[in-house]
Amino acid sequence: MIGIATTFWVALLAILYAYVGYPAFLWLVSRVGRFDESSCAGESGHLPSVTLIISAYNEEKVIREKIENTLSLDYPRELLEIVIISDGSSDRTCEIVLEFANKSIVLRHYEGRIGKTACLNRALPLAAGGIIVFSDANSSYEKGALKALLGPFQNNTIGFVTGWTKYGSGDGAAPYSLGLYSRLELITKELESCLGSCIGADGAIFAIRKELYLPLKDYDINDLVIPLSINQQGYRGVLQREAICFEKDAGSPKGEFHRQVRITSRTIRAIMNHRQLLNPFRFGLLSFELFSHKVCKFLVPLFLVALLVSNLLLAGSGGFFLTALIAQGIFYVAAGAASFVPKRSLLSRMVEAARIFVVVNVAIALGWVKYLQGEAYTTWSPTKR
Repeated sequence: MIGIATTFWVALLAILYAYVGYPAFLWLVSRVGRFDESSCAGESGHLPSVTLIISAYNEEKVIREKIENTLSLDYPRELLEIVIISDGSSDRTCEIVLEFANKSIVLRHYEGRIGKTACLNRALPLAAGGIIVFSDANSSYEKGALKALLGPFQNNTIGFVTGWTKYGSGDGAAPYSLGLYSRLELITKELESCLGSCIGADGAIFAIRKELYLPLKDYDINDLVIPLSINQQGYRGVLQREAICFEKDAGSPKGEFHRQVRITSRTIRAIMNHRQLLNPFRFGLLSFELFSHKVCKFLVPLFLVALLVSNLLLAGSGGFFLTALIAQGIFYVAAGAASFVPKRSLLSRMVEAARIFVVVNVAIALGWVKYLQGEAYTTWSPTKR
């Protein structure tokens, strides 16, 4: 019974650490420790030459809007190269891009559906800018997002800078917003930025020094592997809160779920391929951040099972463990009933948070299955809009 109780407490503490304890620890250290707040952001000064790379596959519905949004950004046009890479698009994507040829929009079309990462490997060496900004066809930037994103590069220790995305329907029915899970992720990255280096980047809006780019494997998830590679070269990454982009959500819970499964599988593969970064004797704080931010979260499904099973075995002793089992039951019932609770109420926000937690962790579990099955996800398809 002592061993089962130990399992219960270890599982509970591991879950709490992954979602609450780690951000709380970062916040506490940031309050009592000394760090340079200027490393978290940068002031606009000398503007570097930039190549903004927009990845696209069959994006005829949104590519015109994306190009127009990019051309409207508050950045000197003579310093901004805009490159559209098309991964074997078979619709009117390339035709629409060529309509902007007089605006010096560069199209790089690659036949054969080789995958986003393979396209980046081919297109990036041809980029003219000293700073490379990565973006997606279905995202739009705030007018000043590019200048905000580039500010921190005045610090020579910074190798990459990430912005962040607000999601919404984009049709006025549901405004662009930030859910509880995304808020926690944003706060965590911001605290990591001030103390060391944030882990990973937002694939729709992040920038790197061109000379730090190393060719990727075709199955690599670029918004994690590129930052990890830059970290391994001795440079830091920071989140820039003023660099904001907007993106429509997946369109359906099912679409968002499958996206999370795909991201999890690719992220696990990236961590496994860069497991040397988990050696604290070589990488110190970065190792701690990577383990706490990514590895711990991806182990939560295992701890959730261990917590429930051990709690079932301990419930017969009554008292605390019986109460804990009842609480778990209420939590999972609430998650399952989230769609039946009236919207715009405190209760609805609570059950929606429970639902998202459960869905995310089921997706993570399936992501592990896909990884173990060898699924590489080298190509992608745009979400129906």
